[in-house]
Amino acid sequence: MNEEYDAIVLGTGLKECILSGMLSVSGKKVLHVDRNKYYGGESASITPLEDLFSKFNTPPPDESCGRGRDWNVDLIPKFLMANGILVKLLIHTGVTRYLEFKCIEGSYVYKSGKIAKVPIDQAEALNSDLMGIFEKRRFKNFLTWVQNMQEDDPKTWDGFDPFSNSMSALYNKFNLDKNTQDFTGHALALYRDDDYIGRSAINTVRKIKLYSDSLARYGKSPYLYPMYGLGELPQGFARLSAIYGGTYMLDKPIDEIVVENGKVIGVRSGDEIAKCKQVFCDPTYTPERIKRNGKVIRCICLMDHPISNTGDALSTQIIIPQKQVGRQSDIYVSMVSHTHQVAAKGWFIAMVSTTVETDNPEIEIKPGLDLLGPIKQKFVSISDYFVPTDNGIESQIFVSESYDATTHFETTCLDVLDIFKRATGEEFDLNKVKHELGDEDQ
Repeated sequence: MNEEYDAIVLGTGLKECILSGMLSVSGKKVLHVDRNKYYGGESASITPLEDLFSKFNTPPPDESCGRGRDWNVDLIPKFLMANGILVKLLIHTGVTRYLEFKCIEGSYVYKSGKIAKVPIDQAEALNSDLMGIFEKRRFKNFLTWVQNMQEDDPKTWDGFDPFSNSMSALYNKFNLDKNTQDFTGHALALYRDDDYIGRSAINTVRKIKLYSDSLARYGKSPYLYPMYGLGELPQGFARLSAIYGGTYMLDKPIDEIVVENGKVIGVRSGDEIAKCKQVFCDPTYTPERIKRNGKVIRCICLMDHPISNTGDALSTQIIIPQKQVGRQSDIYVSMVSHTHQVAAKGWFIAMVSTTVETDNPEIEIKPGLDLLGPIKQKFVSISDYFVPTDNGIESQIFVSESYDATTHFETTCLDVLDIFKRATGEEFDLNKVKHELGDEDQ
């Protein structure tokens, strides 16, 4: 360990592994260390099943759950947008060669106690259970405008400038009611609150286009999920970093991030010090450089049946917009199954998560749990949500944020790209990613 590196990465959570891969590919000499014996950190997949029960201090599973080694249970389940940032990073870095993906079968939104498919094109808008007949036509016209709008061609704007006008003004242009605005903002654009309504409409238009483009790629939903669980993602980026000369050390205690004159100079483990110019880490490695910014509750549910009213889909996402249940934060429900090699045959893993708002978090996720039907076993965790107290530019110590309650990776990747920009002074250019998932010449 007594060497000098361009960067030392602490922790093998997905964010840290993506950064390690990006830095290695760009020619940096990287040392990647984790105090744990396994990859993934907070975002690990637990296998065998007995380890999950042990982690939550629960008596071991019975024989009905099948073989323990058939299970890979994500602690923080999320899906990938098929045309989103993480897929572009996977393609750009070549990590796709280590992974196999499967499309999530359904994408739903909750309204008035029921779930309905998220409508994304004109035909689905006209058939949707979410709106009355006149609202359907207004929403169809809105979607047509979004699909036709080209940022560099004002002729396609139909007299509405999406850059200078707010999203509220765009909703008003098509006379969309509050319910329609609700599922558009939260289930299509995937916003976590309603602050976006007062901001420039172009941001939301881009997000809806991303959803639509992702859906167009595979058909059933805009989401993908890796076979054998999300734990495959950090390991894929770790393999990539190793190919480009990155050094990995698991089960290595970290005693100190060494700082001189306000700037990092290395990392100490016992009597060894590895010198470096920059450190990248998750919040657990720098308690003095973070602050708590709320809590997230997650409930892992093991079931022997799919979720009702989803056409027996073997995988799905459901978003419960905040206003539908009188909250400030959305509730997210995701489900994967034995078809993804993460559960024994005939079994399903559902997750319900949200940002904590009260002193009784388990009551807060009840609307999501009620959608699941009978649950064989559930595991509840409540995690602090940490954010760094500074941008790291002065100290060259760059700390990632904790994982939020969302069931997609867009916010995760935005944090990674922001850290990359602060550390290198350059934006990572996603536009140079020309290949698509499945191309042979990645």
